[in-house]
Amino acid sequence: MRLWGFVVLAWSVASSAAAWGKGGSYWLDDAVGLAREFDGIGAVSGGGATSRLLVNYAEPYRSQILDYLFKPNFGAALQILKVEIGGDAQSTDGTEPSHMHYEDDENYFRGYEWWLMKEAKKRNPNIKLIGLPWAFPGWVGRGENWPYAHPDVTAYYIVTWIIGAKKFHDLDIDYIGIWNERSFDSKYIKLLRYTLDKQELQRVRIIASDNLWEPISFLVLLDSELREAVDIIGAHYPGTTTVLNALLTQKKLWSSEDYSTFNNEVGAGCWARILNQNFVNGNMTATIAWNLVASYYEELPFGRCGLMTAQEPWSGQYTVNPPIWVTAHTTQFTQPGWYYLQVDGHLEAGGSYVALTDGQGNLTIIIETMTHDHSECIRPPLLPFFVSPQKATFHLKGSFSKLTALQMWYSKLEFTSSNSTLFQSLGPKNVSEGMVTLNLGLDEVYTLTTLTTGHKGRLPEPPPSQPFPSCYKDDFNIRDPSFSEAPYFADQTGVFEYFMNTSAPQDHVFTLRQVVTQRPVTWVADARNTLSIIGNYKWVNLTITCDVYIESDNGGAFIAGRVNKAGIYVGDAQGIFFWVLPDGTYRVTGDLHGENVLMKGLAGVRTKSWHTLTLILTGSNASGMLNGNLLWANVTVFYPKNGWAAIGTHSFELTQFDNFQVQAS
Repeated sequence: MRLWGFVVLAWSVASSAAAWGKGGSYWLDDAVGLAREFDGIGAVSGGGATSRLLVNYAEPYRSQILDYLFKPNFGAALQILKVEIGGDAQSTDGTEPSHMHYEDDENYFRGYEWWLMKEAKKRNPNIKLIGLPWAFPGWVGRGENWPYAHPDVTAYYIVTWIIGAKKFHDLDIDYIGIWNERSFDSKYIKLLRYTLDKQELQRVRIIASDNLWEPISFLVLLDSELREAVDIIGAHYPGTTTVLNALLTQKKLWSSEDYSTFNNEVGAGCWARILNQNFVNGNMTATIAWNLVASYYEELPFGRCGLMTAQEPWSGQYTVNPPIWVTAHTTQFTQPGWYYLQVDGHLEAGGSYVALTDGQGNLTIIIETMTHDHSECIRPPLLPFFVSPQKATFHLKGSFSKLTALQMWYSKLEFTSSNSTLFQSLGPKNVSEGMVTLNLGLDEVYTLTTLTTGHKGRLPEPPPSQPFPSCYKDDFNIRDPSFSEAPYFADQTGVFEYFMNTSAPQDHVFTLRQVVTQRPVTWVADARNTLSIIGNYKWVNLTITCDVYIESDNGGAFIAGRVNKAGIYVGDAQGIFFWVLPDGTYRVTGDLHGENVLMKGLAGVRTKSWHTLTLILTGSNASGMLNGNLLWANVTVFYPKNGWAAIGTHSFELTQFDNFQVQAS
């Protein structure tokens, strides 16, 4: 069977030889000088809780996923990991907890980004780490929804995260950003540099502004102090091009967030094209994908926009998607610190190539021939272009002139994964008199390299896909001390953390507690109520039971079913929400904000007392129980027809939950 695969591959590469059109000649010569230094290929974890479900995978599957992402010469072999500095607020597909919910509170063991950075470093000690905030705890803004109102406070908050990374996890953060895709403040950037230096963190470099090329480039040119503070101009989704002012700064230029495209063959084509053309067209020396791994509920915004997919920890199933192998074409045969060669980079009949060297005789050439319809990214819009089959001859000059062979790796992206060829070693390609010639088809990626260490990692197939368990319960007594969040709960507004209260009744010592008590400095229009979702979006008939403990007279709690929206759309979430409030009333609403009231009445619930809520949804009928007794019934609901289960609070107040259970049919 394996031999047959090679026969088919040889036929596919050679069968259309007669169709190759015009040829082009391209010179690779390090003697004429080198171009910009290569800084690496990476991905973003977070920027919306995108790695949320990864930590809940059992071994060995969790380690296998991490190997495909980070292990050198195995899979994607990523060279940069960028993580969200949690800000307690919605940042695309959920919230990530802050290390400082309150001004007098520091905890460097919340969330999963610390763990992920350590796992990445364990596999690749040379990987570069970046931190970037999307949102900030409310105390940072001092009552304003603006992180620059008190720049000294914000700088202090960010620097504590960097110091905590080293003190508690032995992680050296290499780069720090300003505020993801939002306004920047020159005064704050300068103050951040000053604060870093004062803490002897001169090695931490600043990226600005993680949005557009302008106006940061223009201001860096005008302001010498700002120019000293900013090390890298980072733009998001630049469409492979830059602007004159960015080039004039003579700073490193990065596509500091890119891709965010469905990880099928077209998504892989998008990734293959921009990995080359970000440098060819825009002089960008690093490209960072959003996101690292699609490890969040697929029905959330931008589902499966990761380099690979791992969204079923309950089954152990994951998918190594084509973007992993497209990444490997570059990362397995380069390292940060290599240099691009001075080449035009455009192929005569469409497509592109880049060439890099370590300055010690090694050479790597990456070629892509992506067609328009096979390489559209989610943004920006892609203007029409054409690519034709072609013959390409590379002339090796300078220190490469005596090479006799290059190792060749090949991918061919079809429109289905079953027909695609991904990261296939074709063995050595002979170099004759300093020339190597290739017949290039459409939607292909080639790597030609002096390195012999490339490897396509293979592991046993993971378990088959399974839906979320139809019967699920958690009393929050069994917990992984490495993480602060309960398995499978995906916080959408607010933060729900494990809590231990030794003075509580024995059956409620260990609970899940909503801990955000002040509206954060938000990144998007967040909900007014806190919410954490769980389960199967397709659920229709279900019974949800949960104990609640309202700690404040301003609070209130709910359980909900058929919740149909979350992520950046959480404010528009609809479903069936069963609320109890500390004034002794209850409400049944069709929306998260409690405005569409379906039924209300007296319940007798008070603060600082445990109560059990039960919500029963069967077809178009809804009913609710309090402490085992029927409280309301015969509420007719026709929409939404399906959705997640959820828990949440009436406002940003301390509230506890325990003995959660859902039964779906």
